[in-house]
Amino acid sequence: MMPAETKFRHGTAAWFEMVGTLMCETASRSRPAPNLNLSLVERYVDGVELADDLVQGIRFDIVGGKPSYRIGALRNERGDVTVEATAAAARELNRLRSVDPAYQLLREKYLRTGEIRVAGDPSRLGRWLEAVHDPIVERTL
Repeated sequence: MMPAETKFRHGTAAWFEMVGTLMCETASRSRPAPNLNLSLVERYVDGVELADDLVQGIRFDIVGGKPSYRIGALRNERGDVTVEATAAAARELNRLRSVDPAYQLLREKYLRTGEIRVAGDPSRLGRWLEAVHDPIVERTL
């Protein structure tokens, strides 16, 4: 587990690594069912190109109850849950704690304007997904 005081610039490879690590740790603590197989793809629609045809984003999988992640997402990659966001919308939300009233207002605005699009049911991943937001905010520059 990384120290909480370590901060990462939003959208960098180190930041996505921190996000993936926190997601894996938090999901593991929730003890997913051993037969659970789910995927989450989150990508920036205007994201920077990475190696191997990937763009800024993350692919998170739970396979056989075991979480793992990959930094980067293919432009047309889909998961059981797929989140597409502008980098600016993601950056704004990742600077606000979930209890901040501005967080929910911005989230709703971005969903309405299409700056964030969600396909699939994120609740299938479990409540841990919401719980990981604030620790990410704490580690984001």
